[in-house]
Order: sequence, then structure tokens, then C-alpha cells
Amino acid sequence: MSSSISDRQVRRTAKRLDRNIEALLKRREQEARQSTMQERAVDAITRFAGSLMFVYLHLLIFGFWIMANLDLLPFVPAFDPSLVILAMVASVEAIFISTFVLISQNRMAEADDKRADLNLQICLLAEHEVTTLLTLAAAIADKLGVEIETKAELEELKEEVTPEAVLDEIEEKVKRRGAGKPPPT
Repeated sequence: MSSSISDRQVRRTAKRLDRNIEALLKRREQEARQSTMQERAVDAITRFAGSLMFVYLHLLIFGFWIMANLDLLPFVPAFDPSLVILAMVASVEAIFISTFVLISQNRMAEADDKRADLNLQICLLAEHEVTTLLTLAAAIADKLGVEIETKAELEELKEEVTPEAVLDEIEEKVKRRGAGKPPPT
């Protein structure tokens, strides 16, 4: 009997988990569909620039360029003997690739901020629900005349915690330390 209850709980949990995963995947697909052509192009360029194929291609092109201009390939005439053009091409490419990477990182940071906001909202909701349950459990204990040894701690836990108060406390402690950065976790 205990095993079947456990199996049922596992199935319910798996269904909830599957539903949540599906919702997240649908959301990502929706956001991908809503991205502009420019954003998709930047993402594709960044993905390619971060691949081994990009490295191999550059090894091949730059290796050929250098060997040809050092007269190591007799069938190819030197076209940039001082390698100044190669340096200019590599510099311009680096400028564009670093810009594409920064654009992608900005979009990733924006997505991370959304996930952090969602996580904060879920945590605040869970904290509120736990506080409500503690208050209810304390009221039931009082009604039944059950003595609670950690009454002071329970009273403290029953208090609502606001995000503003937590942020203010963090900022105050950072100021007192004079470090200008949050305390280590």
C-alpha cells in the first residue's frame, strides 16, 4: 500500500515537473519566434564565432595567407608581403566579432534578469505561503493548548518579510563595511 502511494506521488510530481518544463520550453520557443532578424543574425554569427569550425577556418585562411606571403607556396604569388593587410583584416574582424559577442551577452543578461525576477517572485510567494502556514499552525497549537518551546522564534518567523527591507538591510551592511560590494556568501 505504501509503495502505491509513493508511486502515485511520483507520477503526480512527474506530471507537474513535465508541465513546468513544457511551459518553459514553449516560452523559449515564443521568445525565439519574436526575436528580430537582426537578433537571429547576431546569434548565428556569435554561435559560429564560438565554434571550433571558426578556429579551423581561421587556421586555414591565415596559415595560407602567411605561407603565401612568406614565399613558402611557390605556386602562389605574394600579395601582402608585409602582412599589413592581414593585420588590418584581423583587427576589423575582431572589432565586429567582439561587438556581436557583446550584443549577445546583453540579450543573455536581459533573459537572466527575467529569470531572476521570476525566481524572486516565486520565492516571495513561497515565503508568504510558509508564513501563512506558520501562523495557521500556531493558531491551531494555541487552540489545542499545545506548548511550543521555540515560541519566540516562531513569532519571528510569522512576520512578513518584504524585499525592500531585505535590500535596505543588505545596502546598510555594505555601507557599514565600506567595501562597496555585497558581503561574501
